[in-house]
Amino acid sequence: MIRHHDFRHHDLTLRSTLHIPEGPADTRHPTVVFVHGFTANRLELPNFVAMSRLLAANGIASVRFDLSGHGESDGDFFDVTITGEIAETRAILRAVRILDFVDPDRIGLVGMSMGGVVAGITAAEETGIGALCLWSPAAVAPFEAAKGHLKGRSVTPEIEEKGYFDADGHRVSPAMVKDIAGLDVYRRSGAYTGPVHILHGDNDGIAPLEYVRRYLDHYDGNAELEIVEGADHAWGSVPHRGRLHGSTLRFLRRHLQR
Repeated sequence: MIRHHDFRHHDLTLRSTLHIPEGPADTRHPTVVFVHGFTANRLELPNFVAMSRLLAANGIASVRFDLSGHGESDGDFFDVTITGEIAETRAILRAVRILDFVDPDRIGLVGMSMGGVVAGITAAEETGIGALCLWSPAAVAPFEAAKGHLKGRSVTPEIEEKGYFDADGHRVSPAMVKDIAGLDVYRRSGAYTGPVHILHGDNDGIAPLEYVRRYLDHYDGNAELEIVEGADHAWGSVPHRGRLHGSTLRFLRRHLQR
């Protein structure tokens, strides 16, 4: 079953899609919350929709939501910060736990790209996350922003001229750049003690593999990194995307179904 659901956070409506496995109406299912990437939405390029359908076919519910300023949710992208996205994701998780089809003791989190950074920090700072899966996490972003770069371009001249940085047709504010540059991604993520599965392609031209490997230095033996030969940042081929979805399903079934 697929249905739409509106969440509220700080006077904004965050719109979502729920995928609920077939079964008795009073069944409480393990549930996965998806966090999309920078300038993306709840469809996401590596196909959150197909992943949600795969999970539902295997008895796992899911919630795909648009962060504020993205997709169908309220808000202006110019007001977006990563700190705000972490707060929104935490609020969504709290609201998800009380939905009638959700088992609140079996919640997983999947994040893509910058959504992986958000998911990693959220899992560490919001209690009760039973499994964490990161797709192509963009842990490089704070290091780039600290040097005045985003999306492979210099940020400062454009902000000085226009008052914003143009990222794929979205107005990135100076506050957003400062916020990204100040993120202590590894320290904040490393406090999570549950199981972590990181999937990354060795042909990722946006989030270099060296920054992803550093996650393993900060988790306490609870994280595994699966490097997929030839895969790019968006998992843009049928075999690579199939590998991504299959590996994610196995990981989530292992830790959320019991």
